[in-house]
Amino acid sequence: MTAKAQSADHRIGRFAPSPSGPLHLGSMVAALGSYLDARARGGSWVLRIEDVDEPRTQAGAAQSIIATLTDCGFEWDGAIVRQSERTDLYRDAFERLVASGAVYACGCTRKEIADSALAIDGARIYPGTCRDGLHAGREARAFRVRTNNAPVRFDDRVQGRIVQDIEREVGDFVLLRADNYFAYQLAVVVDDADQGITDVVRGTDLLDSTARQIHLQHLLGIRTPEYLHLPVAVNERGEKLSKQTGAIAAGRESLAEAFAFLGHTLPRELRGAPPAELLAWGVAHWDAARAPKARAIPVPARED
Repeated sequence: MTAKAQSADHRIGRFAPSPSGPLHLGSMVAALGSYLDARARGGSWVLRIEDVDEPRTQAGAAQSIIATLTDCGFEWDGAIVRQSERTDLYRDAFERLVASGAVYACGCTRKEIADSALAIDGARIYPGTCRDGLHAGREARAFRVRTNNAPVRFDDRVQGRIVQDIEREVGDFVLLRADNYFAYQLAVVVDDADQGITDVVRGTDLLDSTARQIHLQHLLGIRTPEYLHLPVAVNERGEKLSKQTGAIAAGRESLAEAFAFLGHTLPRELRGAPPAELLAWGVAHWDAARAPKARAIPVPARED
């Protein structure tokens, strides 16, 4: 049964990794949290490979992620969705926004906005140089969506009430990049709507992006899902675990670590049990309120 054929009260969650490397403990936490939250509520759980940023995609990473999830007992509903195969959907949404006047061409280079204030995610706040039209002699390099000073508010199921003034804290953000790739912010909004996602469970590294996604949902007339942002795993230097920071690839042994990270320590009698038994226990005992209300949690270094 597809997401669109489900009843109105049916919950649909998703795990949407970027194939820039193998799964590590941090991504296993997101996979486990999203899986348990969906299954414990009697819902569906879908898998989406977020490879819209093709230059960052590592060859073989998607296959590695799928193999690891399979080995760890995860089962998803329906076919795996890949963003690289959905460009037409993103273009349709982009053209709707252009037609509504919400999008404008930008001719600025990175160097030209390098002295702008830092946004909450470490990028630069766009100063609005091209908001009223391209300056003489300029050509469009990218396309941005207009923001406004109306604060975006939402209640995260773990992190609590979140309020963000996108115009002041982020600025008009890019939807179509200079290299002609659609930006993640647009792709994820279109995908979640198309797949009927009701619950987005992911790491807090994406918490600051949520207001931008809600802004796009409002512009496109899309229903806003519920959000639950889990703390991210960081190393001793406070860096998010990733291939770039030397994170060890995840495997079956990471499941127990991920359970403990989420405040759900497995009972002694399940130590060494098959992944399917661990996940079944997790579905029966999942309580989102036990997930730590923190942006990040350090984890000790583990040798391969």
